[in-house]
Parts: sequence; structure tokens; C-alpha cells
Amino acid sequence: MSTGPKVEAYVLVQTEVGRSEEVTAAIRSVNGVSEASGVTGPYDVIARAFADDMLALGRLVKAVQSVDGITRTVTCPVIAE
Repeated sequence: MSTGPKVEAYVLVQTEVGRSEEVTAAIRSVNGVSEASGVTGPYDVIARAFADDMLALGRLVKAVQSVDGITRTVTCPVIAE
């Protein structure tokens, strides 16, 4: 039986102009974020996150949203691999 996190999600992040690199670095330090990458397109950063349940995922997303320089996030829980 697996004892690891049960919820996986991608967090799509828009940042203030010119702040994507510093925001990416800060997001990487959030507990539960396994990776974060700067991207092009409508979002500036995509982060992959793991949590024990949806409540924990909500807390993780709130921690991401508290990073200075973020203007908007969209959270996409994974439903199938």
C-alpha cells in the first residue's frame, strides 16, 4: 500500500512582467512542489505539486499564491495518468 501523497496537480501561474524567474525560484521552495518551470504562452510558470488530500492541496496552493509577484493562478488536479 502506498503511503505517499494521493493528490497531484499542476498549478499554472501568471506573474507580473519581468518577475517570472524570481517567482519560479520562490515556488520551487514551497513544500509539496516537486518542480516548477518557466514557460511561454498565457502562463509564465507551471508547477507540479503533490499533497495528501484536497485540503492539503488547498493549503499548498495558498502558499504558492502568497509568493510576491504572482497575479493569477489556475490549479489543475490530475485525474488520470
